[in-house]
Amino acid sequence: MGGAILQGLAASGLAAGGVTATNRTAAKAAELAALPGVTSIALESAPNGNVDAAAAANIVLVGVKPVMVPDLLREIGPSLRPGTLVVSLAAGVTIATFESILGDDIVVLRSMPNTPAVVGKAVTGLAAGTHATPADIAVVRGLFETVGSVIEVDESQIDALSTISGSGPAYVFLLIEQFTEAAVNKGFTREQSRLMAEQTFIGAAALLDASGEDPAELRRRVTSPKGTTERAIAVLETANLAELFDEATDAALARARELAAGAS
Repeated sequence: MGGAILQGLAASGLAAGGVTATNRTAAKAAELAALPGVTSIALESAPNGNVDAAAAANIVLVGVKPVMVPDLLREIGPSLRPGTLVVSLAAGVTIATFESILGDDIVVLRSMPNTPAVVGKAVTGLAAGTHATPADIAVVRGLFETVGSVIEVDESQIDALSTISGSGPAYVFLLIEQFTEAAVNKGFTREQSRLMAEQTFIGAAALLDASGEDPAELRRRVTSPKGTTERAIAVLETANLAELFDEATDAALARARELAAGAS
């Protein structure tokens, strides 16, 4: 996720002021080295890279795996200047975990962006920590608004938000995969099937965005009474999609809570 945010920031021009990114390997660091305004450091060749980057930063984004967060915070904590904004990108790791390690002089916020940040179309959930002021929140909100939309929520809602917008792109991609396979099964080539499925999703999303209409209303406009679309929708509804999505997002929420327990 950190890479997606960094690519989005670079594309927006915000990284031009100077951003330092650290990765464990040279291969990972090389993937980000070409981004404008980004200094990319490989920890395998610069072991103090995390500490040096944190010491010089006004804002620190923490995008490592949840289980790695506590050790990273203990590593960089002593080098952080009072008032530094530390923003978590890690699923399941609580603000309390950050604050208990970093102390009262560091401002913590918790975020949950999604991968469309790469193209400036992210949805980011943002929750403020104990010491975050309205000005602190505004700074971090502004950062994430360069790569999409921001929803400010209480931390108690962040994990639930992650099951919708955080994981949501994967759900959409899965639907596109299955829609593509349905087209292949109707006799179209793989290339034709991908074009139909992908452009239908892209076009429908663009129409939704441009029209400002409720999705249910747009669906009704496509669904002529006693027509082919109505028949297909009826079949889809027999799968009880509402219950299926509840079950899927509940499973994601349970996993987020497991991650939080493991990182505490």
